[in-house]
Amino acid sequence: MPVPAERGIHQRRLLRDEVYGVLRDAIVQGRFTPGEQLRDAELSAWLGVSRTPIREALLRLERSGLVRATPGRSTVVAPEDAASVRDAQQVAAELHALAVRLATGRIDTAGLTAMREANRALRHALSAGDVPGALAADDAFHRLPVDACGNRLVANQLEEVTATLRRSEYLHFGSLTGADSPDQHDAIVAAMESGDGERAADLTRRNWLRLAT
Repeated sequence: MPVPAERGIHQRRLLRDEVYGVLRDAIVQGRFTPGEQLRDAELSAWLGVSRTPIREALLRLERSGLVRATPGRSTVVAPEDAASVRDAQQVAAELHALAVRLATGRIDTAGLTAMREANRALRHALSAGDVPGALAADDAFHRLPVDACGNRLVANQLEEVTATLRRSEYLHFGSLTGADSPDQHDAIVAAMESGDGERAADLTRRNWLRLAT
């Protein structure tokens, strides 16, 4: 087949995704605070890119509920909204439960070992009060069955809701009821290892729904 005439499309997509990831993480981790105005020119200068990927990233962030845009006026970091957090939590719980159920029987020994290692890192970070470390370890734990489940749509759909939840966790880490999460993770891995996908899915659903501020 002839090579498409348009060149560099993959690089542009990669740049767009990288810009989105940096801006998303800056909001989730509190570097950009609720109500703060996000100006294209300032963000462009900060990241060293043109305004096009900045605007594309802001549109994605608006769809995720992390920014609010008023046409012709301004784009600001959205305030935290309890209803949005609840909605995102319910969707994330069901999608992660689906991923775990599908991954049971598919994930190999190395994958289960990696889940245990991520859980050990989570336990250590929680005991140390390390917020970024705890959330990174929790992400690593849950990402493994998502990657192993064989359904690419699961990861795509989770992208829309996970950032909202992670921001809430950063904002309220000290008051979240998540100290027992490593024990719940141990039970999830045990159920997956035994081949009980339904139990693993139910435990995963409960794990995601446990968080309350």
